[in-house]
Amino acid sequence: MSTTRHTAAPSPEFDLIRRYFVRPMRAAALGPGDDCALVSPSPGHELAITSDMLVAGTHFLPDTDPHRLGWKTLAVNLSDVAAMGATPRWVTLALSLPGVDHDWLAAFAAGFFDCADTFGVDLIGGDTTRGPLNLCVTAFGEVARGRAVRRGGAQAGDRIWVSGQPGRAALGLADLLGRLTLAPAARADCIAALEQPQPRVALGAALNGIASAMIDVSDGLLADLGHIAAASGLLAEVEDAALPRAALDATCADPAAVSDALLAGGDDYELLFCAPPAADAALAALSARLGLTLNRIGQLRAGSGVELIDDAGRPLPVVRRGYDHFS
Repeated sequence: MSTTRHTAAPSPEFDLIRRYFVRPMRAAALGPGDDCALVSPSPGHELAITSDMLVAGTHFLPDTDPHRLGWKTLAVNLSDVAAMGATPRWVTLALSLPGVDHDWLAAFAAGFFDCADTFGVDLIGGDTTRGPLNLCVTAFGEVARGRAVRRGGAQAGDRIWVSGQPGRAALGLADLLGRLTLAPAARADCIAALEQPQPRVALGAALNGIASAMIDVSDGLLADLGHIAAASGLLAEVEDAALPRAALDATCADPAAVSDALLAGGDDYELLFCAPPAADAALAALSARLGLTLNRIGQLRAGSGVELIDDAGRPLPVVRRGYDHFS
């Protein structure tokens, strides 16, 4: 009597994972393919862990270029790690996909791994399922034990700083949605800021030991600064005249749109941080070393909340402070 031996066909789900998302590990003991990944933090360090979800129609337009979307899916999580003064090491990726589009997946994976290679992180696991397009990353960073930069460490008298040029991403989104029309060069620059943000990983690590509190600008400068003010139990005063507005004014002729983008637009993933006045020289040297503008935009004092003030210190009206997922 003969018997026939049956070999199970490979699962389409795991074939998809192997095809697009399995690569050699840089610094993980075990990556994708088992029930769990295995990692070993460096001696004397602790893990900084964050998760961010990007949902089609909420966090990105459905027709966003998949290569850029792959980059952004990872970059926004690396920005959170940077905002703790930590160095990103490992990430997991969970995908909900409406179907299997191999061209889309190849481009998405290429963008994701371009970002991973740029910042030296390993993809160590995740999951895939069928459903509305939804992208979720969990990122793991390392920071020397007890040295993480938290939101609640600011002191009265500290100065408030922001890196780079917040507001570009919001202007790019406004152009894509037809709310305003930018010149071609400005449009390309602002849409690139929206779709392919640059997480300030080197800056975040360098600010460890300098910054007293830090957050990344994801929901809007004023809204995110409000988290620092609340956690530190202080009033954050933002000087209207000190805001980095000139480049945005040159990009967009609508002053109201520029103000909204700068103060409430979000999606820039610049770092917003506080530091004592004694750190000014160190920050100037750091700005020069990284080739990145650091803008002093205000100060912290006794009180609560966030105020935009004029040259005389009088509060100015603010139409919108940032994005709220449930408003």
